[in-house]
Formats: sequence, C-alpha cells, structure tokens
Amino acid sequence: MTSSVPSGPSEFQGKHVTVAGLGVSGLPAAKALHARGAIVTAVNDGDDARAREQAAELEALGITVRLGDGATLPEGTELIVTAPGWQPGKPLFRAAEEAGVPVWGDVELAWRLRGPDAAPWLAVTGTNGKTTTVQMLASILKAAGLRTAAVGNIGVSLLDAVLGDEQYDVLAVELSSYQLHWAPSLRAHSGAVLNLAPDHLDWHGSMDAYAADKGRIYEGNKVACVYNVADPRTEDLVREADVEEGCRAVGFTLQAPAVSQLGVVDGILVDRAFVENRQKNAQELAEVSDVDPPAPHNIANALAAAALARSYGVPAQAVRDGLRAFKPDAHRIAHVADVDGVAYVDDSKATNTHAAEASLAAYEPIVWIAGGLAKGAEFDELVANSAKRLRGVVLIGADRALIREALARHAPEVPVVDLDRTDTGAMLQAVTEAKRLAQQGDTVLLAPACASMDMFTNYNQRGDAFAAAVRELGA
Repeated sequence: MTSSVPSGPSEFQGKHVTVAGLGVSGLPAAKALHARGAIVTAVNDGDDARAREQAAELEALGITVRLGDGATLPEGTELIVTAPGWQPGKPLFRAAEEAGVPVWGDVELAWRLRGPDAAPWLAVTGTNGKTTTVQMLASILKAAGLRTAAVGNIGVSLLDAVLGDEQYDVLAVELSSYQLHWAPSLRAHSGAVLNLAPDHLDWHGSMDAYAADKGRIYEGNKVACVYNVADPRTEDLVREADVEEGCRAVGFTLQAPAVSQLGVVDGILVDRAFVENRQKNAQELAEVSDVDPPAPHNIANALAAAALARSYGVPAQAVRDGLRAFKPDAHRIAHVADVDGVAYVDDSKATNTHAAEASLAAYEPIVWIAGGLAKGAEFDELVANSAKRLRGVVLIGADRALIREALARHAPEVPVVDLDRTDTGAMLQAVTEAKRLAQQGDTVLLAPACASMDMFTNYNQRGDAFAAAVRELGA
C-alpha cells in the first residue's frame, strides 16, 4: 500500500474551499486554509449569538461567512472541509458528490498539513473509554520523557496541535467515528478500537457502517493494530484493514494474555506482545492497583493505553509510572462519598447502555440511578446482564419508562422507584430514594445509560447535581 503524502501550503493557493460548520473545528480550519492562500467560504446551519461572534472573527480576516445556510454548495467550491458532526446525508454533501467535490474532515486536513518531521499519531477510538484511554496514554508517554499531548476529540483541536509552535515527539489522539468517516488518508503509527456497541446509528445509518468507520483507524497502521479480545468485532476490523508490512495485531484482555497480547495475571498487568521471544517471555508492567479506579473496564483501558505506548517503544517502568500519575476526569466512576456505610459513585458519563453495563459490572450489590434521553437505545440486554447485581433502581428522566419495562421483563423482583418529574431538583429526591433502598456495603451508582439533556445542560451538570445531593444527604 502507499502512504499518504502530507501536502504543503501551495496545494491550497487560490483554491475555493468551503468550511462546513464553525465551532471548535471549523474556526481553526477556516483560518488555516485562509493563511495558505485558499479562497474560503464558511457556512453554518445556526445563526445564534456564538455563531455571529465567530463569523465576525472570520470576516475580519476577509473570509466569507454564510450563517443559517449550510445546505447550499457555494459556487466554485473545489473542496469541502466539514465539522465532524455534520451527517453524510446532508444536502450540501449530496450536492458535493454530484459535483465531484471531495469532502474532508478537520482530522483529514490536520493530517495533510503535517510537516515532513511531524510527530507520529497513536490513535484511539471505540464506543466507550476513548478519552480515559488517551489521557492514560499521554500520561505514560510523558512518564517516558516524551513530548506529547492528548488531542483530537478530547477538546484540543488536532489542527492547533499540528500547526502550533510546540514540538511533539508523538501525539495521543482520540478519534470519534464521525472524525474517522471524514479522514480517508489518515495513517497512524498504531491504532486501537476499544470496543463496539450500537451508538450514533442515526448518523451512520447502520451498525455495519458505524463499525466500518471505527475500523478506519487501522488503515495503514505501521506497528500495531490493538484490539479487544473480549469484543471479537474489533479483531474482525483488524483482519479487514490494509496495513503496512510488518504491522501486528495486538490484543488486550482481562485474562492471562496469549502470545501477542497484554493481559492480567495475579493482579499484574503483563505484556506478551512487545518482548523478546514472546512465545516464552512476558514483561510485568504495573499492578491492577496502579489503575485509578481499578474497575474492570478501566483496567481494559489501561491495557489498551499500555499496548499503544509499548508499540512506540516505551519501557515498562514508564507504563507503571504513567498509570500511577493518571487521574480520571470527573463523572467517570468517581467515588463521591460514603454515607452510613453506603458508597455513592458518580458515572454520569455513562450515557449509553454499553458504558452503563461496564459500570454496573464493577460493583455489587447496587442501587442504580438511571434514565434520561434514550437516543433510540434498547435496555433489555443491559438489564438482563446486570439484574443479579441490583438491590434496587431509581428511575429519572424523559425515557425512564423504557428502562422500567425492561426491568419488569428481566428483573421483576427488583424494587423500582419511578420519579415522575424531569426538573433538576429530581436528583436530590433520587438520591434520597436510593439511600432508602440501600443497605450497608451497597453502592449507589449513577450510571444513567442515557443522555442528560432532558433535565440538565450536559452529563457534567448531572454528575454535579448527584454529588451535591450526596453531600446534602451526608450533612
């Protein structure tokens, strides 16, 4: 196969480029293209105060901006650079396809604008765990003395990282399925798909299309394609990928690792992939207790991060030191407090069924607080797999009836409190009801399996409300 060749500034000189969408990715894309001599038109569906502020910033540079009109292909467009969230079926992209106009995402643009000595990318995708894994990876790389940053779908624009003044040895890159869809020439040093579960199917159209976009992360990998042994679909994606000669499939597992895998033996994270004579040898990397928190799915994240770091030649001690130094973001299986012998855990980030099931698997017995916007999800498998762990359930949010019905089918003996209110004050009542159901030694777990926007601005606010309610309970 042939690797992509980063293009220089001259490629865009005088080229008519349409930037679709403003925001975190559109603004730097428009500026970067304009600085390289492109004739840029930015289009945006919205026309709110934030969009007008961003438009003014671009117009001051001489960039044409069309607000409230993201459907029409501007005349003369030779390339579209889109924000990752714009769906492929939008009229703008249908018009581009008919006109033979290519569409790139901001990740594709960043990849093509890399300099000849650019830092290689260690890339991570998956339905859940991406951010935590990328942050763990960055912590490990820093512990090895490497100049790095966690970038991509994590809040730091890849364009800013690639075009900024700071020099990096290697980048830890989080990529969403949206971003991968629009990045046809991306070729990472090594990539990982952590897991696959139904998500964003309204955007991709089908589970097969969603998985295929995730699998793009393996295309052209140079050293390692890291997959989840417990999720055979991730290994299937490795088999389907066109990689560079010598690139290996490397699995991670919570069990004892086979050859070319990382796994766990007697509470130790062990590498049998990046060692000499891996048929016989293994390298101890860290202890399970070095992972914060040591929940099963978080140990899996740590193993994936370790695999990518080891693919880049990072020594075992740096894996241990990096994991010890890592502290997870808020609202990810975060222990809030113990009240009367009951632990209260905030996993508000568990916004889909796959994430909630992983969270529920980490504790027993549980009083589960769940509900919100289901986004088309079904809950039967989640409830059936978690029923034996449940002491009780408190339901909140607009689509709580879907979870209640699944509980009636698969866990009819579990007591359920259904809170018929969707105001933000419902969280205090939910925590109070959970306390009533809990016994000493139990865990009250907020793992909603749903989005938060029916009651809260985002999952952060939902988690903050839970923590505040727990503190009030303790007081």
